[in-house]
Amino acid sequence: MTLSLPGGSALPLFTAPFFRRAITLGVVLFAGSAAAAEPSLEVFRREVQPILAKYCYDCHGDGVAKGGLTLDKFSTGAALADHKVWFQALKNVRSAVMPPANEAQPTAAEAETLMAWIKREAFGLDPAKPDPGRVTVRRLNRVEYRNTIRDLVGVEFDTLKEFPADDTGSGFDNIADVLTISPMLLEKYLDAAQVIIAKAVVTNPRTVVEQALLGRQFATVRADTALPEVPKPAVAAPAPPPTSAASPLPTAPALAIPGVTPPVGAAVAGVTPVGAPGRGPAARGAGRAFGQGRGRGGPPPMTRPAPLVENDSVVLSYYTPALVAAKHRVAQAGKYQLVVDLFAHETYAEDQFDLNKCQVVLSLNGEKLLDQEFVREGYSKKFEFSFERELPVGEHEFSLEIKPLGLGTPQYRKLRIRLNSVTVRGPLAPEFWVPTPGYATYFPRAVPVGADQRRAYAREILAAFATRAFRQPADGEKVDALVALAEKIYSLPGANFETGVAQALVATLASSSFLFREDDTLPLQSGQPHPLVTEHALASRLSYFLWSSMPDAELTQLAATGKLRANLQAQVTRLLADARAQEFVRNFTGQWLQVRDIATVPITSEEIFLRDHPNPALVEARATIARFQDKPRESRTTAENEQSSAARQVTMEFTRTPKPDLNERLRRAMADETQLTFAHLIKEDRSFLELLESDYTFLNEDLAKHYGIEGVTGPEMRKVQLAAGSPRGGVLTQGTILAVTSNPTRTSPVKRGVFILDAILGSPPAPPPPNIPSLEEAAPAEKLRTLSLRETLALHATDALCASCHTRMDPLGLALENFNAMGQWRTTDAGQPVLPAGKLASGETFADIRELKHIIATKHQREFYHCLAEKLLTYALGRSIGYTDTTVLDGIVAALEASGGKPSALLFGIINSAPFQQRRQTASSLVDAGAQPAASTTGLAQNSR
Repeated sequence: MTLSLPGGSALPLFTAPFFRRAITLGVVLFAGSAAAAEPSLEVFRREVQPILAKYCYDCHGDGVAKGGLTLDKFSTGAALADHKVWFQALKNVRSAVMPPANEAQPTAAEAETLMAWIKREAFGLDPAKPDPGRVTVRRLNRVEYRNTIRDLVGVEFDTLKEFPADDTGSGFDNIADVLTISPMLLEKYLDAAQVIIAKAVVTNPRTVVEQALLGRQFATVRADTALPEVPKPAVAAPAPPPTSAASPLPTAPALAIPGVTPPVGAAVAGVTPVGAPGRGPAARGAGRAFGQGRGRGGPPPMTRPAPLVENDSVVLSYYTPALVAAKHRVAQAGKYQLVVDLFAHETYAEDQFDLNKCQVVLSLNGEKLLDQEFVREGYSKKFEFSFERELPVGEHEFSLEIKPLGLGTPQYRKLRIRLNSVTVRGPLAPEFWVPTPGYATYFPRAVPVGADQRRAYAREILAAFATRAFRQPADGEKVDALVALAEKIYSLPGANFETGVAQALVATLASSSFLFREDDTLPLQSGQPHPLVTEHALASRLSYFLWSSMPDAELTQLAATGKLRANLQAQVTRLLADARAQEFVRNFTGQWLQVRDIATVPITSEEIFLRDHPNPALVEARATIARFQDKPRESRTTAENEQSSAARQVTMEFTRTPKPDLNERLRRAMADETQLTFAHLIKEDRSFLELLESDYTFLNEDLAKHYGIEGVTGPEMRKVQLAAGSPRGGVLTQGTILAVTSNPTRTSPVKRGVFILDAILGSPPAPPPPNIPSLEEAAPAEKLRTLSLRETLALHATDALCASCHTRMDPLGLALENFNAMGQWRTTDAGQPVLPAGKLASGETFADIRELKHIIATKHQREFYHCLAEKLLTYALGRSIGYTDTTVLDGIVAALEASGGKPSALLFGIINSAPFQQRRQTASSLVDAGAQPAASTTGLAQNSR
């Protein structure tokens, strides 16, 4: 891709060396480390085969191949090196998924023997020389791009609106393998760079002086807020004789109010024009004076609000005669531009239109600059007016006057004028201009005159910016290209130096070195199996892990002086204490615990309410209304009309019944609850086991009422101690997880069970076989209405294809059935009692969700630690976890377990690990040497996956 330049030349943004490097990293780095020795067949037969024969061959040997897997056909050492088979076997043994709970189980020593052999022999791993794993060049995802732009140039750029959604892999959207880049996205990056630099970089060194008189600086000179006296209507006289078409109708008397003239034909409250259709003295509302109240179906009472200051603006009503004014002192005589910024607002009223008008008069020293009539302009319409005037030295007064028009017209929509500011620009003569604010951010000195000096100044600016944008020192070749681009542009007729440099900054933001994270390595030292990444690369890994953004000045300075690794613990602590660490909480929990989905998950609140509160009368009423829907009222019998009216009355009563609603505010509070819980553990370094069971949560008034918890008032979220025995506490019983794992109209024990297996225990079930019927198809509709959800699931699981997975999923999901799809507690579902008790596939029994949470936190905590560590390592590295990471992950989990589950142990375990600190030596050597992928590389890549 190229950046087009004036004159038809182009700058390559994605150069051939980059593509060669990307191809090498993307293909060669998939290769494994130096080939390990084949597993010993003799050791396998001596140490492992007896265990497999004892516990596995009934299903996976002796001619039986359940799931297409056999474990007794290995005839060579090479055949034993089937990483995919043994990686899954390792996971199954570690999580006690296999052998099934109803079969004989290996002892702890036998399981350890099997797992140790898999890691040592089948995988060929050496704990003393951990493999950093494969590497793929990582593109910035939408969140990282947005945050990086904000921290680099101070511009808030809406990537969610401007860029397509990022793909996800292994549960996260920062996975290098799926962060592809298309021609369309490249174009969007270039467009974005132009917009961002245009906002960030000031290219005019001098500008006209501007001073703003804010609306709040305008003081009220007068405001006639008193309601006018209205004459009472005359006693009704006998109706006049019919008039001919040529006879004029009598007109309504006008109210005389100083300074206000009703328009011709305007209605006056309390006076009814003779002959107006439907407006005789007996008409509803006749004779009512201003301010009496609107009555049913009548207009609202008249009001005359005084001018009101709101933030930096002053708000004036269409209905109130008022004058506000402010003074401005001019220090230098000359020509000035006066810019008025105001809005016309209204408050929405359904099926009602406000026909009021007002005259807006803006004056300067008594001279009218603006004299314009305003009608109802819509919800919020911006107006900007500009005037030029010669102003002498001294004080000048601006005034804004509102003159209501159409007195007596009903005030339905609270029409108002908001004056934001009057900006005084000048003097306009160039000799009075001043340095442009923000110009010195990118151009700290005056632009030199000589060509060589200008080129050197451009190099200074661009080298410094590129170093920050690329997150490492920019090499000379890249800086040369940027300087050449800047020089070519600012040398064009009519162009200035700043415009040329700005276009080179655009090219910087559209370059591969900005859009991709390239991790260089230090020279390989004696005794190192793999080289360390540079300190600049480590700074980027650290900041994008904990901030989803670029390194700040302190990280960059430490990296530049080679002191980051020596100060790593202090820097991690600093980064976590920074407000930007909220990005880590948001993005990790948002995807691991699916918190992001709470904003959009479809939940039909009314259907869920009816499931928890069956209403046969409403069902019958809706059926009645549907039956008569297509039958005109005049065609129905009296009895049918009575039935229809009664049915509609039932539905109206139901509509007026207070019901819970999963609205936007409540969804946001649910997301905050989960994120604050996770952030609390990080900040206080409390055990991650509190994510499973705890005696507190984070609530505000709305969420507390939704949960049925008393004593919480106000909109702010805060830590709340739960009552003894509360089923709340821990993420499994928080509204986010309960809602996103439900269907739109009911709970889903299957989804909830899968969530626990995948996100909490790290042993997700296999994908369902094709053409598996839904629960609603497990039996005829008549029978389903008589079955509980538990009974329906049991019927569904009678299929042999379904039973093995449902045995693991269903007890976990059914334990949460006391919580409906909106996260509220209940004891019945569709009129039947909820029965949460169950038995896990591993054999433990529980009575309710409290006991299940305790079982997971105590008897399955190692699986939870392993799952959490694998998820967080995946997020930190931006790649999926493979068999080569097994020993590293085991070491991190052991440290986490020894600490009692402290976040600091997990975070430092990941940051200090080989995958985070190093890069594979073989790939690094190939890239640094400029080697081309060998013909056998593809095979290596396939074998390493």
